[in-house]
Amino acid sequence: MKDYPAIDVRTGAPDLLLALVDDFHPSALEDLERDGAVRIFFPSTADRDAAVSALTPGFEVNPVDVPDQDWARRSQEGLGPITVGRVVVAPPWAIPAPAAPVGREPPAVVVVIEPSMGFGTGHHVSTRLCLAALQTIALENQVVLDVGTGSGVLAFAAGLLGAARAVGIDSDPDAIQSACDNIALNPSALRVRFETIDLAAKPLPVVDVVTANLTGALLIRSAAALLAAVRSGGTLVLSGLGTHERDDVCAAFTPAAVVWEREDDGWVGLAMKKS
Repeated sequence: MKDYPAIDVRTGAPDLLLALVDDFHPSALEDLERDGAVRIFFPSTADRDAAVSALTPGFEVNPVDVPDQDWARRSQEGLGPITVGRVVVAPPWAIPAPAAPVGREPPAVVVVIEPSMGFGTGHHVSTRLCLAALQTIALENQVVLDVGTGSGVLAFAAGLLGAARAVGIDSDPDAIQSACDNIALNPSALRVRFETIDLAAKPLPVVDVVTANLTGALLIRSAAALLAAVRSGGTLVLSGLGTHERDDVCAAFTPAAVVWEREDDGWVGLAMKKS
């Protein structure tokens, strides 16, 4: 069973903390049941140790290694489904019964994700913002590219919401394995596939919709590549940025224009139309 390198940090300034660790490629964030304490996960011990060195002068930092089995056990004690508009994201043990349709409202779609601490479960605010943004787009006959797909939540949601095809990409082979494992849990998502692709290594395929739930700094660094991956008239769905990063991210994606925006608990979700 894999262990995930992480740090536990007590802070009253979470936005500043996240901005400082962004250069060390954090992969997940978990609020701990202690006032002001968060646990930040990293893809490698080297990234974690570099973050510890950078943060130690100003924060109380405790490096930890978290067994995936331990996190999965704890998640089963308290992790249930979440609902964002028509989309329900649920772990395998809490799949809701199909709801009866109400009037002419389209039915809900259910994305089933096996929790793993290394990759998203759909519960983070930034993922919920992306799910909300996706539902503002007419996805029928559209091709969607989910950059930094993790466990595949957004790719599965796009496919179930009617996209002609949804491709999730990630530079981490473990993430792609996690997403592929979830295919068996989502047999209705017939038009979804996953590939190991490094965003910085080569040009991305050109599609109708790009989703990128990354970090503010990575969105800014990758803006040119993400813009090039969207056809003229297409849409970018962006999140993972804090409210303090909003203006810099929007400037980086000029000339794409904001057509939808929502803020929740210090996080921002954007839909931007490419002219």
